[in-house]
Amino acid sequence: MENIAFKDAQRELNGLTAGWEKRTLIWIANRLPKWVNSDHLTVLGLVALLFCGIFYSLSPTNPWLYLNLVNLMLAVNWFGDSLDGTVARVRNKSRPRYGFYVDHIVDTFGTFFLFGGMALSGFMSYQVAFGLLIVYYMLSINSYLAAYTIGKFQISYAAFGPTELRIVLAIGNIALLYHPHSTIWGTKYLLFDVGGVVSMLGMTGILLFSVTRNTMYLYDKERV
Repeated sequence: MENIAFKDAQRELNGLTAGWEKRTLIWIANRLPKWVNSDHLTVLGLVALLFCGIFYSLSPTNPWLYLNLVNLMLAVNWFGDSLDGTVARVRNKSRPRYGFYVDHIVDTFGTFFLFGGMALSGFMSYQVAFGLLIVYYMLSINSYLAAYTIGKFQISYAAFGPTELRIVLAIGNIALLYHPHSTIWGTKYLLFDVGGVVSMLGMTGILLFSVTRNTMYLYDKERV
């Protein structure tokens, strides 16, 4: 294949934990054994999300065991998914095209495993789980298109990025052990359905805002 010049998109990560996370990841990357490379970490992150889905699906049989295992796998996913790019940059072995493609196609599969497991758990209805998955994919597509057309890759929105979302989900798993249902105006709902609907509304609002902003920016740049 022809070696075409490639300009990497500017990453925009402004989550609440971004500063601490960056310093921590660099510290770990500088101390990681040389035989561990970014591909190993990418696979580790994907396998961790696969097990998140499996443990969610098993959680009705033993919630205390399997929901805590989900939280453990979320931590493993953070380690692999967040560290792979940092290791490549610290070692001056960045592969921007390969890294961008592989990282985000892996994320596509991993997210499917995660929400699929939630749907199978019974702690979240199928409708909400797959509604969340669809809105998440739409938000991801918007980010990828903006990276290509504008040159900016939005990783976090409203101070929330992947790490913050993992933390919120882990807290939700702990809350689920004590209060699997939530009562609103006298009607009982699954706790994760309530959280899922709120998340869908929030992501939909962010998506519409981002699409409007990007469209106006590109229209202004390419007036006819």
